[in-house]
Amino acid sequence: MPKLDLTSIPDKGGTGYPAPFAAAVAGRTYQRVGDAGGLTQFGANIVTLQPGGWSSQRHWHENEDEFAYILEGELVLAENDGETVVRPGDCIAWPAGRDNGHCLINRTDSPARFLVIGTKAHHERAHYPDIDLAFISDQDGKRFVRKSGEPY
Repeated sequence: MPKLDLTSIPDKGGTGYPAPFAAAVAGRTYQRVGDAGGLTQFGANIVTLQPGGWSSQRHWHENEDEFAYILEGELVLAENDGETVVRPGDCIAWPAGRDNGHCLINRTDSPARFLVIGTKAHHERAHYPDIDLAFISDQDGKRFVRKSGEPY
């Protein structure tokens, strides 16, 4: 049946970010609803950010589109040009290849939730403009490296 039972999809936490970059996302959990539905061409996750939590380090993708829909709470969208408050019903789109580092931050005292959808490019490079970090996905696998390409 295509209808998903959200109560049966576990909340997951953790990150692949190397220290010290992982600390910012310690307050983030997500449900992999796209995977639970068997989707393979794009990812869909419901993300919960606890107070003080970040969705990610500020980043942008060369080959993956991203889209977010705010479900509950208030978040701050941090991008190259500054910050914008987003609330339930707000939509955000980040086209692939646009050098606009972004993340969502919960600066309130209550949890916030959003749906994020993104393509699953087989070859990808994500850039992190504020820190010495890059993400690479290619024939050699997925990994975080320094901007120089040196492994962590």
